[in-house]
Amino acid sequence: MDVVLREVHDSDLPVFFRQMNDPEALRMAAFTAKDPADRDAFEAHWKRIRASRDVILTVLADGDVVGSAGVYGDPGEREVTYWIDRAYWGRGIATAALRALLAEVPERPLYARAAADNAASRRVLEKCGFRLTAHARGFANARGEEIDEVVMTLEEPRSS
Repeated sequence: MDVVLREVHDSDLPVFFRQMNDPEALRMAAFTAKDPADRDAFEAHWKRIRASRDVILTVLADGDVVGSAGVYGDPGEREVTYWIDRAYWGRGIATAALRALLAEVPERPLYARAAADNAASRRVLEKCGFRLTAHARGFANARGEEIDEVVMTLEEPRSS
């Protein structure tokens, strides 16, 4: 499957909205918007993202919009994020998209957070060079409770 990243187009937003309202995907992601079905909040969120200096890109697989990937936050504390449509899980798309994103955003360190029980996301991060650096707890809107999470870090490449 050919996986590429491109800038977000207005026509991607309805696809993202649908993807981010999949109950199984929401549970897996855990740390989501308080009310993913609130279209106005979704639109306002994406308007802020697209106006910011954050790097948020659309993920295409064989030309189809299948998700998004990005880097956000303050320098020295920037985090990666990605969301792949559940219909495309298990095909290596998240790993390919994250690798492409990391090639476009050379700054390090970069951080990532995931629900501790989200083994698939943790594996994607590990394949891309992230290492477990901390355990935490946080309120997961999609689960309605505080859960365990992991913090993973991608450091500067070691020079030889």
